[in-house]
Amino acid sequence: MLEGNRVSRISVRGFAVASATAVTTVGAVVGVASGSTAQPSNDAEATASDATLLADIPTGQQAQVQTASLTQQADVQAIAADASAKKDAEEAARKQAADDAIAKQKAAAKAEKDAKERKDAEAKASRSSTRDATSFSVQSSYSVAQIQAMARQMVPGGQFQCFSNIVNHESSWNYKAVNASSGAYGLFQALPASKYSSAGADWQSNPATQIKWGLNYMNGRYGSPCEAWTFWQANHWY
Repeated sequence: MLEGNRVSRISVRGFAVASATAVTTVGAVVGVASGSTAQPSNDAEATASDATLLADIPTGQQAQVQTASLTQQADVQAIAADASAKKDAEEAARKQAADDAIAKQKAAAKAEKDAKERKDAEAKASRSSTRDATSFSVQSSYSVAQIQAMARQMVPGGQFQCFSNIVNHESSWNYKAVNASSGAYGLFQALPASKYSSAGADWQSNPATQIKWGLNYMNGRYGSPCEAWTFWQANHWY
């Protein structure tokens, strides 16, 4: 039977060898995972060279040392594998997030383009279904119903009610209405009245010319008659 001190020394030395072997192994594993080509340290090689001492250890203890070494190596390799898997998962998640962001941007751009195309198509359809002021025959006088009928043919259907609301408040559809204090004139109470001339020279006698001017004004200043009506309701002028 071996002396207690000798067994203790050899056992410790054996575990040291096992540990050195495990460190060397995990170094190689981690190095491969990170792309490093560094060589094991001289200290690890020198310690590993003492493995011959295992021959002096009784068979039962050799098995224990070897089992401990293999277990430690397996644990270290598992840790390295987990770290590598975590790194791969994080990289995959970043790539997926970037792909998702690009896809959302493309979808938003397409939706915006489609909306613009629909709006342009609707505007074109509205223009094609309306009449110009010059297409109406000139009369010596016009009733409110006749003027409203003109407006219905000149103003896009979805905008007519807003358009009508403004005219009702400004002039009650009287194309010759005059504001005694300011001189504002016509269906839209333009000030000065000569503003109507941009739509036609016959603005004083032709309500269709005034309607053309009022529609152009609402579209140009507010975007549409309904937007103009929204502003009017908040401010009582437009």
